[in-house]
Amino acid sequence: MARTRTYAVLLALPGLALAVAGLFHPHGLNYDTSWRWFALHVPGLLVFPLVGVALAALVRRRTDPVAWLVRLSAYVYATFYTALDVVSGIGAGWVTHQLGPDEPRPPAVSAMFGIGTPLGEVGSWSLLVCVVVLAVDQLARLRLRGLVGLLLLPGAYLVHIGHIFAPEGVAGMALIGIGTGALALAGGFGARDTDADA
Repeated sequence: MARTRTYAVLLALPGLALAVAGLFHPHGLNYDTSWRWFALHVPGLLVFPLVGVALAALVRRRTDPVAWLVRLSAYVYATFYTALDVVSGIGAGWVTHQLGPDEPRPPAVSAMFGIGTPLGEVGSWSLLVCVVVLAVDQLARLRLRGLVGLLLLPGAYLVHIGHIFAPEGVAGMALIGIGTGALALAGGFGARDTDADA
């Protein structure tokens, strides 16, 4: 049971860490907010993909088509959401800071958001697909214990509409983190004797 709890905490951490980061995420990008914008997205480069890794870890011992759909959608989320983080987070934040104070946003920075935003949309739609498939699958497998997986659904929706901005995105990432960890607990993931059955 201790291994299961440890595993559940590890799987919950990426979503919870991004929820905390979202509390400090500026709602707009200008020179005054640009350094914090940039600085929050650099570690995000490492953490955003881990949300997908955590979701895929819940089906890690399985080879059925549902498990592969979870893995594929988690991978697409991780790839495209990381692209959003790099372009609209790191890139736009850095360039805005380098422009200096009292400089209007040049069209090039707006163009970066024009690239990053649709990439992020692909990522967030993939996250929605991933959690819907996973929640339904775990509900079918775990019955009442799988109900905790339903937390993933509003979580992914709130991330879809609110990135990690407070309050929607913060709540969304927190729900994803809690839901992922709760499913690991409910399914006994991480325990040697139940891994193969989960």
